[in-house]
Amino acid sequence: MSTNLTDRGSTRPRGATDDHPLARTILIALGACFIVLFLVLPLVTVFAQALKNGVAAAMDSIVEPDALSAIKLTVIAAGIAVPLNVAFGLSASWAISKFDFRGKSFLITLIDLPFSVSPVVSGLVYVLIFGMQGWFGPYLREHDIKIIFALPGIVLATMFVTFPFVARELIPLMTDQGRDEEEAATSLGASGWKTFRRVTLPNVKWALLYGVLLCNARAMGEFGAVSVVSGHIRGQTNTMPLHIEVLYNDYQFVAAFAVASLLALLALVTLAVKSFLEWHYADEIAAIHKH
Repeated sequence: MSTNLTDRGSTRPRGATDDHPLARTILIALGACFIVLFLVLPLVTVFAQALKNGVAAAMDSIVEPDALSAIKLTVIAAGIAVPLNVAFGLSASWAISKFDFRGKSFLITLIDLPFSVSPVVSGLVYVLIFGMQGWFGPYLREHDIKIIFALPGIVLATMFVTFPFVARELIPLMTDQGRDEEEAATSLGASGWKTFRRVTLPNVKWALLYGVLLCNARAMGEFGAVSVVSGHIRGQTNTMPLHIEVLYNDYQFVAAFAVASLLALLALVTLAVKSFLEWHYADEIAAIHKH
């Protein structure tokens, strides 16, 4: 004798979202607990420790000369690395999504390389290449060029750990959009630059913006690779993460958390901007992805 769902009192098959209310409640509770324990609570702790001795003490720690030097260096390094990564990300995404060529898979693998290589290892590689005892050490020493323990080395290390972010935002979208619009523009006589500016760029501007925001946040918070190539020269080559470590190791906990709170605030602002853009331009973004 056969038994169907209707015989059991159900009028339709159970859908994928028709989970038991208890299961939904447990999953939501677990997710909320993880967010509170691993995101909200650490952030609250950072700001609470920064304000432990009052707002004035926290501000004094931020405007202290070494802290200002670290903030300035962090902004400069990110300001150089992010635009260069944008240029690379756009070029690599355009080449991978719009053209077929030998070595495309290898190029994609190289783009993903920083995700699998420890930042400390990448910093050591730069020391091996550009350090005074490295491959180009004698030439750099002869021409008085400083890369390691100077701004160029910090920028190179920052670029290495952040360059996949823009490309990885753009490649899937540009591949999904295909080549039809660019080929149509070219057939109508548009140049390559005009096609990119009038057709490709408007279609990927939101993915590009997300990539820039993520890349900038990662660049400002980078520690491992920059720690190796910076030399930890206080007031000269310490970025914000390195300055926080120095303060913490010197038992200046309030000052360390004050600078850390500024770094966390920058990350929160980045997230807020991203969320605002997603909300304000939701229809346009959905239309671009649908298209």
